[in-house]
Amino acid sequence: MQKDVIIAGVGGQGILSIAASIGLAAVAENLRLKQSEVHGMSQRGGAVQSNLRISDREISSDLIPLGSADLIISVEPMESLRYLPWLSENGWLITNTTPVKNITNYPDLEEIMAEIRSLNNHIIIEADRIAREIGSPRSSNMVMLGAAAPFLDIGFENLEEAVRELFRKKGNDIIEFNLKALKAGKDIASEEISK
Repeated sequence: MQKDVIIAGVGGQGILSIAASIGLAAVAENLRLKQSEVHGMSQRGGAVQSNLRISDREISSDLIPLGSADLIISVEPMESLRYLPWLSENGWLITNTTPVKNITNYPDLEEIMAEIRSLNNHIIIEADRIAREIGSPRSSNMVMLGAAAPFLDIGFENLEEAVRELFRKKGNDIIEFNLKALKAGKDIASEEISK
């Protein structure tokens, strides 16, 4: 088993929480993990991305080569386009629909979405809306993680336990909101896959 995953977005969207959750779940399954992160100007809304390489065998590098990512999880639509050259021919792109317009010349959202829709394997999810509907607007990153869950080859119960561990110090209410977000994302992705 080997999965190469890129997680992308901008500062403040919880990219590193997604990466940490996947990492904790992978370790719980006795898998090997290498991770690299780029924070950029993350506190000012700059690009943030993480490379995660998960395997049951030795992993030689933490960086994912061009054209070999099995999965791109993008919490911001324009950022998903930035990493398309890394996506493998059979890889999946899972992206949020809500843009973070942190530059004056942000491209037309419909053009971005048209490019994403042109891919064979994609899931477009309204993670921000879903997070608001469950009463936790800040948990859209966990909606995205849930949408990625069917592609990770990691048991969903281990992802849930990772979320519990990651948010343990924040209290039971925060844990429960994040678990609801995780499940909501998984349910939507499962519906999309079965179409």
